[in-house]
Amino acid sequence: MLIRPPADIPSSEITPEALYVNRRDFLGRAAGALAAASIGGAALAATARAQGDDDKPNTYEDITTYNNFYEFGTDKSDPAENAKGFKTRPWTVKVDGMVKKPAEYQIEDFLKPHKLEDRVYRHRCVEAWSMVIPWQGIPMAEVIKRFDPLPSAKFVQFQTLLDPQRMPGQQRAVLQWPYTEGLRLDEAMHPLAMFGTGIYGKTLLPQNGAPLRTIIPWKYGFKATKSIVRITFTDTMPRTTWNLAAPNEYGFYANVNPEVDHPRWTQSKERRIGEFRRRATLMFNGYPAVASLYRGMDLRANY
Repeated sequence: MLIRPPADIPSSEITPEALYVNRRDFLGRAAGALAAASIGGAALAATARAQGDDDKPNTYEDITTYNNFYEFGTDKSDPAENAKGFKTRPWTVKVDGMVKKPAEYQIEDFLKPHKLEDRVYRHRCVEAWSMVIPWQGIPMAEVIKRFDPLPSAKFVQFQTLLDPQRMPGQQRAVLQWPYTEGLRLDEAMHPLAMFGTGIYGKTLLPQNGAPLRTIIPWKYGFKATKSIVRITFTDTMPRTTWNLAAPNEYGFYANVNPEVDHPRWTQSKERRIGEFRRRATLMFNGYPAVASLYRGMDLRANY
């Protein structure tokens, strides 16, 4: 069932953050008990860490007022202010390239066949700040399987809406618009990757990438694509917005690697929004289950 718009939800039905987190913890433990019957102990431990069970989520206010979304402005407070009134219905997502089922999907049809899941993920930004966010969304692999990529497809590219009238940040050439990002197909099919549609059980707000965005928790935040209007499957590595803007600073992979500093700041430490003390940055942002995707690769060269 789709999440109802905020206007349709009485305040009495909105779960307080503390109760939401406790409920998610209970469900996570129950799911873990069931999963233990079918997967090994090491894999189960990796899954538990990947779900961020040891992290306290940031508040809804933190998550919806401190944002990177240059289409609405470059300051952290710009998106929440400039995205007011941004309409996300009707919304069409074009799927094309090397797939057997290319089409233009209405967002309702895009989401309808899938069950929404609750997940709590850490997110690390290259500017050395981080958040923990309780997302609601759909595993990316489930959606991709529906489109039936061709065997020759090796990569998937995501594109953000291009509409300078509705997205005032696009009126300035701070980046090459429209915003595009990409993944290897095996990365996109990893169980941790998902399409986000909500936060704290509430419909995703425009400043957070409504109505549909990518969530790849082991990569730096710039790897996310918000307000997606196109998904293209290809056999060649797609060019991506930040890599085009500054190739010496932003590579295609964008895996969190605290041993490799950004040219202008260290990546070994991070400051969680809402906290004063910095903490050590974890390899792959603390999601060791993805390490097998990069076995044999030089993660300093392939940054």
